[in-house]
Amino acid sequence: MKYALIGCGRIATNHVTAAVNNNLEIVAVCDIVPEKMEAILKKHGLVDDKSIKRYTDYKKMIEENELELVSIATESGKHASIALDVIDAGINVIIEKPMAMNIADAEEIIKRAAEKNVKVSACHQNRFNVAIQEVRKAIEGERFGKLSHASINVRWNRNKGYYDQAPWRGTWEEDGGCLMNQCIHGIDLLRWMMGDEVVEVYGATRQQFHDYLEAEDVGVAVVKFKNGAIGTIEGTTNVYPQNLEETLYIFGENGTVKVGGKSTNTIDVWDFKDETAEDEKNKGLEEETSNVYGNGHTSLFADVIEAINDDRAPYVDGVAGRNALEMVLAIYKSQKECVPVKLPLTDFASTDMRGEFK
Repeated sequence: MKYALIGCGRIATNHVTAAVNNNLEIVAVCDIVPEKMEAILKKHGLVDDKSIKRYTDYKKMIEENELELVSIATESGKHASIALDVIDAGINVIIEKPMAMNIADAEEIIKRAAEKNVKVSACHQNRFNVAIQEVRKAIEGERFGKLSHASINVRWNRNKGYYDQAPWRGTWEEDGGCLMNQCIHGIDLLRWMMGDEVVEVYGATRQQFHDYLEAEDVGVAVVKFKNGAIGTIEGTTNVYPQNLEETLYIFGENGTVKVGGKSTNTIDVWDFKDETAEDEKNKGLEEETSNVYGNGHTSLFADVIEAINDDRAPYVDGVAGRNALEMVLAIYKSQKECVPVKLPLTDFASTDMRGEFK
C-alpha cells in the first residue's frame, strides 16, 4: 500500500515505525523544514533510500503521487485543513490527535470522508494498549455490571525546554493546553469506556506555572454520562520533576479496575465478582513501552490498512476523534462561561479561549 507522511516532528517517528512494521511502501515524506525529513529518515535507516521522495509542499506531494494512505503529524492547528485536502484527493488518512481544533472542522472531516468514501482514523492509539484492550473486553462482556463512576488522571511534566522546541505549543490556534495536547488520549479512553454518550461537562482550568504560554497547564472536570454514571478528569503538566502517571479507574457494581503506568499500560487493580482463573494473567499485567506514546501506532495503522482492504470503518474512526475533541472543548467552554456545558457541542473552537489567562 502506497503511503506518505506529512509532518516530521516529535511524534513522526511512531508513524514511520508503524509504516515499516506494516510493510507499507513509503512513497514520500513532507515537512516545511527539509532537515526534519532527513533526520526522521536517518533515524529509521531510510535516509539513503532515494525512492522516498521529499516534499516541502504537501499539496504537490498528493498531486504527483498515487497515494492510498497518508498520515498527518503536523502541529495540531493544521490537522483539519490538511486532512480535508487529502480527503478531497480521495486518499485515506490517519490524523494525529486532536483531529481538529474546533467542532465544525471535525464534523466536516467526517462528512467529506463519507462523501468521498475514504477512511479516516483519529490517532488515539492508546485504545490498542494491551491493558486497555483487556478492560474493553470486560466492559463489552458487562462484567462490571452497572457502572458507577470512573476517572482519568494524567499527571505529567512539561518544562520550558519542551515548549521552546516548538513555539506553536501551548497556543490556542495551533495546540491548546495540557488537556488538548497531553490529556486527550486519556479523555478519549474515559468517554469510550463509559458508553460514549455524554450529557454534561463542568470544568475548570488554570495556568499555574507556564505563564509564557497562552493555554492551561491544569484542568479538572466532572462528566455526566447518559447511562447515569459520572466521571472525573484531572490533567496537568505541572508535576515535579517528571511524568508521574496516566491512570484510568473504572468502578462498577461487580468490578473495579485501575490501569496505570506512564501511559495506561499496566493493570494495577483487577477485581471482579465473577473472577475466574483466567483473570490471574491480568493482575499486574505490564506492557513494556519505550516512550509515553506506547506501542499502539503499529496496531492502529494495521487496523486502518485492514479497514481499507475490507471496506469497513476503522476501529478508531473520525467520530471517535470528534468525541474526544468535543470533551476538551466542552471543558474549555465551561471554564470560559463558568457554567456546566450540555452536549452535543455545536459551535466552539480552541481559539475562543484567547485571552483567558492574559
